[in-house]
Amino acid sequence: MTKHMASLAPTFARLRARGDAFHEALSREYYLSQSGLKATAELQQIYVQYADILGPDALAMVREAFLGAPEGSEERRGTRLIVDWLVDAQAQRALAAIDEREIAWENAAVLTLDDGRQLPYQRAAIEIGNAEDRSERLRIERARAALVKRELSPLRRERFEREKGIIESVEIADGYIPTFEAISGIDLSDLARQCRAFLRDTQAMWDDTVREAAKKKLGLSTSELARPDALALMRASEFDPYFPASAMESSVRRQMNEMGIDTLAAGRIIFDTADREGKRARAFCAPVRVPDEVYLVLRPHGGQGDYRTLLHELGHALHFANTRSDLAFEYRWLGDNSVTEGYAMLLDHLLHDEGWLRRYTELTAETLPRFLRAAGFEELQFLRRYCGKLIYEVELYSGRVPWDALPDLYVQILTDATTFRYDPADAFVDVD
Repeated sequence: MTKHMASLAPTFARLRARGDAFHEALSREYYLSQSGLKATAELQQIYVQYADILGPDALAMVREAFLGAPEGSEERRGTRLIVDWLVDAQAQRALAAIDEREIAWENAAVLTLDDGRQLPYQRAAIEIGNAEDRSERLRIERARAALVKRELSPLRRERFEREKGIIESVEIADGYIPTFEAISGIDLSDLARQCRAFLRDTQAMWDDTVREAAKKKLGLSTSELARPDALALMRASEFDPYFPASAMESSVRRQMNEMGIDTLAAGRIIFDTADREGKRARAFCAPVRVPDEVYLVLRPHGGQGDYRTLLHELGHALHFANTRSDLAFEYRWLGDNSVTEGYAMLLDHLLHDEGWLRRYTELTAETLPRFLRAAGFEELQFLRRYCGKLIYEVELYSGRVPWDALPDLYVQILTDATTFRYDPADAFVDVD
């Protein structure tokens, strides 16, 4: 440790201890409110409780330590992580009231279909994916998009506008994107360039594949395809008999045990896989206390998708639950998300492995090749969709495109990338 860092060590020790407690409180609140165990999230009071470590004084202290640390040193690496966290935390503190409103809205919102039926917003994506009748998919989608456009989209747009201004006011770099790049070390322009190259290089393959899948499975031409049809295609319900819900957890646990991996990490991982009103349709991993209390949260959709999702979230959970408890706060909680995503994708891609599928699923010699082709189709769609999303989100935060023009840009980029027609209502909702 340098002399400069040593002089700040007591303050850093307090920042790390309070940061650990802050993350536990915040993560628990997000887990409870997004798993359906609470109808609302009480985030603002948490930010008030820990205001002493989240303000500009703490950021200035850590930024000074970061700039004073030798290039390439462990000190610079660790303080960079804390700078990243504090910049983000200042924005999230200012936006906590909006986040509370959004969580409460998502948990309470109800769609009214044009035939008079009602459906909780949180079940819309599940019901669309499971609807074999296209008219039913489109009926649910119309109601969902209308509600989102009217109520959720303005809330999300307000959030992004304010977030961009807050991050830029920190004055680490000239603009949101340069600030992100300065803190993360990731060149987003180069990454977007690679995404455009991937979309270009796989276009012919995708055109042939999506045309075949749309015609064979949905009886549609590519010009008719919309986003709800993508959910139905990726659901791949024809393989449901080979991926029974009753065997999902036991087969995954058996596979992990045969690898010498404790699926529950001696009780540190808690599975939350029941269907519950208010639970998010999108699965997530909630590390509440790293490494001692990690929740794997999944709301069942049905079929192979649930197996893939369970494996993905298990990768996250195993990563957090096997993190060394004696590591400093920043190395247990913070850092590049590609690390934990690497573990998640390592496991979810077992569904692309022929040997694994033969051993741990009920696929037959006849159905296995068809499933592998369907899995490859889903993977290509996923990659092209996320390339489009990254390109769009760089534009969203860049400031080069007026806010009112972003919905049209979103539709253009995502539709071009996937062939499925997207709805402008989701321009501020479908953002990671």
